[in-house]
Amino acid sequence: MNVSYREEGVASAASSVAGRLVADGVPARLAGGDPTLWGEDAEAVAAVRLGWLTLPRSSRELLPALGELAARARAEGLTNVVLAGMGGSSLAAEVICATSDVPLTVLDTTDPGQVRRALADGLESTVVVVAGKSGSTVETDSHLRIYERLFADAGIDPAGRIVVVTDPGTPLARRAADDGFHLVLAPADVGGRYSALSAFGLVPAALAGADVTRLLDEAEEVLPLLSLDSGNPGLDLGAALGGAALAGRDKLVLEDQLSAIFGLPDWIEQLVAESTGKQGRGILPVVGADPNRSGDELVVAIESDIGDVRVDGPLGAQFLVWEYATAIAGLLLEVDPFDQPNVAESKENTATLLALPDLPTGAPAFVDGPVEVYGAATAKDLPGLFSELLHAIPGDGYLAITAYLDRLAAFDAPVPDGADFEQMTDAWMWADPLTLRALLALRTDRPVTFGWGPRFLHSTGQYHKGGPQNGVFLQITGAVTEDVAVPGRPYSLGRLQLAQALGDLGALETRGRPAVRLHLTDRAAGVARLLEAAQEA
Repeated sequence: MNVSYREEGVASAASSVAGRLVADGVPARLAGGDPTLWGEDAEAVAAVRLGWLTLPRSSRELLPALGELAARARAEGLTNVVLAGMGGSSLAAEVICATSDVPLTVLDTTDPGQVRRALADGLESTVVVVAGKSGSTVETDSHLRIYERLFADAGIDPAGRIVVVTDPGTPLARRAADDGFHLVLAPADVGGRYSALSAFGLVPAALAGADVTRLLDEAEEVLPLLSLDSGNPGLDLGAALGGAALAGRDKLVLEDQLSAIFGLPDWIEQLVAESTGKQGRGILPVVGADPNRSGDELVVAIESDIGDVRVDGPLGAQFLVWEYATAIAGLLLEVDPFDQPNVAESKENTATLLALPDLPTGAPAFVDGPVEVYGAATAKDLPGLFSELLHAIPGDGYLAITAYLDRLAAFDAPVPDGADFEQMTDAWMWADPLTLRALLALRTDRPVTFGWGPRFLHSTGQYHKGGPQNGVFLQITGAVTEDVAVPGRPYSLGRLQLAQALGDLGALETRGRPAVRLHLTDRAAGVARLLEAAQEA
């Protein structure tokens, strides 16, 4: 595992803060699990959140049981592995399985269309991993209820098809015990976003066929280095992240185009944003974007020389080193890297809205074809609105696009008969809301980020509300034509999805964050209009 500086300014800033950290004995203290590092106010939380430091060894206790679980699933023909989990309960497993090239369906959405896709995919061969640290996450509870009913209606005993991963004593753990689900307990002293090498990452990955023993081997190999004052990749990376941020380079552009690890920036995004984005400070990860080479960017490349910092190493080591580095960055920024004080607000707003007879959507400011526009705007059409939002971004700020839509719907786009792969890719791209990020990024030198809702609420949502007051927000919702009922609950997925969007919008607005909601009355036509308007802006 190696971290190298490719730019003199980064090397200088990192060297300065690293010297201070070494003088304070930080590397050995962190590696030894010292909860006092982040100050008196953070000590109580840190004392019960440092178990990730020993996971490369302690998680080996799971390996025999995981081997048996995976072998039994294969013997029963359960080859379709579905993971229902949000944020730290799904992102690491998704990276592990994508990198290992083993199939895993991740349900980190409340979009009815995306959930219906998963439900239609070979129920007779499906095993569902329901994962949640708190055991009370509304999305995961909904997925469990839906699958439990689906299995029962098909004459399949849910107890033989549902595996639960959660902390001891949670509502989900009690439910697993009551209903006979296979239960795997995760260590309570590991926070969600630091849980890649715990049961949350390992259980679904092992069921899907990934080599999780190798993952732990990779992490354990780098573990002794993390107590060193030199030759410590976690210290080197943390000093670069924190030192650059203190020098004003607090936009972390993640580059992985040449890496054999697939999707790592999505996991890093949650780890860094949720750990550092609080008290008006933080590091903003930017995923899938080309660098603007502006003065507040730090480009970190995974296994390439494209960036200011290069990070090389296998996936297990990457997980551990990035966790260590993020804890160091939090120390330098003087924030507690283990709490998430603003995440609960959107959840509470959602619960309040769901209790109302009707969701308060209000009246649109204007309508542009299949797109209704809600919020304060002087523009009269979408091109004008996009220009208005881009001009509203502060000189040190960013634009965040958040889309509460089906992230797989673009693959439904029609392609010409006999189309080659490039033509198919073009068709999908021009039906994908994610393309809006690239089109708007062409028109500004400020970062443009993109998050799928409600997934991002368990990730960058903390930074959006707790980080610097320099974000502009563009939210996208869509009409639901075929909803999915949530058994035992008074709401459907469609109603829950819209309540989550409106709840987060309310949390942003109470903080004075500029925010606009675009509602697609026809999803496919609406996406097409957004992309067309972005080119006209």
